[in-house]
Formats: sequence, structure tokens, C-alpha cells
Amino acid sequence: MRDKTQANSAAAGERLIRAGAIVFFVGAVATLVTVAPLLLDTTPFPTYMFGLSMLMGVGFLIAGAGVFQSIADGRRQARGRS
Repeated sequence: MRDKTQANSAAAGERLIRAGAIVFFVGAVATLVTVAPLLLDTTPFPTYMFGLSMLMGVGFLIAGAGVFQSIADGRRQARGRS
């Protein structure tokens, strides 16, 4: 079965993991940008900026869904072999 898989094809869930990582890092940058004015004693950003910080959690959940999808696909393939 492995010999029929193309070398550049994405495994199940891999796209979700990549998208989750990107969303997580965008949220991490938003968190750093939001916290910086609080540490530098400048005017804080508007409230919606704190909402962008929540993208870290959203990205983590997206990547977790990709991991579970990859696990489920691996189990399906293992059941098919035996």
C-alpha cells in the first residue's frame, strides 16, 4: 500500500495541522503585540486586539483536530491490512 502513495501527497490531517500552526503563530504574534503596551506603560490596544490573542487557542484546536484525523486514518489503514 505504501508503494502507491506519492511522495509529495499530504497525509490525512496534515493540512489541518499546518493551518492550525499558522493560526496559532498569528495568535502568538497578536498576544505579543497586545501585551507589549502593558509592559511599556503606553496606551493599551482596543479590546478587539485581545480577541485576536484567542487565535492561539483556535489554532491549537485546529491542529489537534488534524492530529485526531491522522490517527483515525492510520487506524483505518491498519484495519485494512489485517
